[in-house]
Amino acid sequence: MILNRGEKQMRMTNQREILLRELRTSREHLTADELYERVKKRMPRISLATVYRNLEILSEAGIIGKMEVSGRQKRFEYDAKPHDHIHCVQCHRVDNIEFDRDLVEHASVGSPGGYRITGYHVEFTGICASCRSKEPQLLEQEMSELTPEQKQILKALASADKPYGNKDLVEATGLDRKVISSKVAAMKKAGLVDSPARCKYGVTGAGKKAIS
Repeated sequence: MILNRGEKQMRMTNQREILLRELRTSREHLTADELYERVKKRMPRISLATVYRNLEILSEAGIIGKMEVSGRQKRFEYDAKPHDHIHCVQCHRVDNIEFDRDLVEHASVGSPGGYRITGYHVEFTGICASCRSKEPQLLEQEMSELTPEQKQILKALASADKPYGNKDLVEATGLDRKVISSKVAAMKKAGLVDSPARCKYGVTGAGKKAIS
């Protein structure tokens, strides 16, 4: 079977067809791991490596969209047209967002480092409606359960003028690196800490409220 999508043509294998069908049906922004868990119910012998490989082939051919953000897993979606996203800092849900791309002009950012700009991607962050409805209850729970070490880390992040890595947090708090890693992971899951860059951390609005 040959798939025609715009000017793109590709020979469709059974694996690619199933991956495309799952993306089209779900209309979500899924990681390769999430897609693997879904499609292996229909193809028990499929491997995670096969899923990764075929998703990359489909995205490079322009048949599906791929969302790449530093420090996070790649996400794939059925809509391959250029568009922008909003990411929930608490549950990590990703949705499409309507954004007037004409507001951003390549000429307005100059030519940094001699680059010729060929494209751009805009990602907004926020808190989705589902998480917002739970915010008062979650915040009260997190504030009552914060350990002294977690409060110390949040205060260090809140006073920083840039995202901190584990080494920065060790210097700022004096805590053991392993303790910091475990506490940050728990607070990131709770939406008190985010990761604006790979292996770097910042405090969210909820995190600031928890120590105010």
